[in-house]
Amino acid sequence: MKNQKTIPKTVLSRIYFIDREIAAGNYPNTRTLAEAHETGTATISRDIEFMRDRMKAPIEYDFTRKGYYYTEKTFRLPAAFVSANDMLALGMAKTLLSLYQNTPIYDAAKGLMESVTAPLENDGNRWYEERIIVPPVPAVQFSTEVWNIICEALRKNRVLKFEYRSTWKNGYSLRRVRPYQLLFDNGAWYLYAYSIQGKGIRMYSLPRIQNISLDDETFTFPAAASYRARTDGSYLGAYSSEKKRRFRIAFYNDGAMRIKERLWAADQKIKEMSDGVILSFSSAQYGKVLELVLANGRDALPLEPKELVQDWRNNIYDMQKQAKSQKTRN
Repeated sequence: MKNQKTIPKTVLSRIYFIDREIAAGNYPNTRTLAEAHETGTATISRDIEFMRDRMKAPIEYDFTRKGYYYTEKTFRLPAAFVSANDMLALGMAKTLLSLYQNTPIYDAAKGLMESVTAPLENDGNRWYEERIIVPPVPAVQFSTEVWNIICEALRKNRVLKFEYRSTWKNGYSLRRVRPYQLLFDNGAWYLYAYSIQGKGIRMYSLPRIQNISLDDETFTFPAAASYRARTDGSYLGAYSSEKKRRFRIAFYNDGAMRIKERLWAADQKIKEMSDGVILSFSSAQYGKVLELVLANGRDALPLEPKELVQDWRNNIYDMQKQAKSQKTRN
């Protein structure tokens, strides 16, 4: 066999998982390793052969304990088998997990990444932890039960029943939905689902869900209803409406500079003006476009469509009323 300097990315996670289990003295065999990593025994056998032949791992099988062990007790796979860029990418991925903190998947994801990035611990090459930072965002909190039941419904294509507190109504009301996908956006999780009562796709914020349960009814997930299909070419976050619109917005001062620095949609066009820019693009994420305009304050001026212009004016009117009311109270 030819020498190989790096581990193929497709097997990297399994290779270091096997290394960790053997080094821990657990005497794993192909069956236990396959079950733990949710793969086949033939795949694990090939991985162990790869470790022996190409990585020179001193692996032997103990017939008494019915599992593998290292004949050299202190042996661990060196990071040299993985390129520097690969290891940096893995380290960065672990840093990015901080975005999922305080959510049900964080502990499991962190544990998996810790096992995969074990070679970094040996090398002491962790400079990125103090020099490349992912600033924390306000994270929503919700029960693990809600998360687990939604995941089971997604896996089995089962209808969900739950009580939901809407932004526009007081109290909770019963909902029956066909769960399509879970979306993560800026520290918040949303259930993207088809509302059986409303006969259309809706977004449900997980912290507003209570008394959730699986229904006996099943469904087929329609590919055309996928979040990616509906928002294709628009990069504004977790929001979707029934139709795609064409938007034109003028930005000035610092707002113009921020707009030019990012890609907002696949078909976007930016027209330079003497005092700013005009951003034109298509999107089905109407609510997010309105947020973008309002977030830029006086540096944004919506031009099209008329609905966006009117909603922007209504918001300004409401803010003026708030300001006058605050002035009166003071």
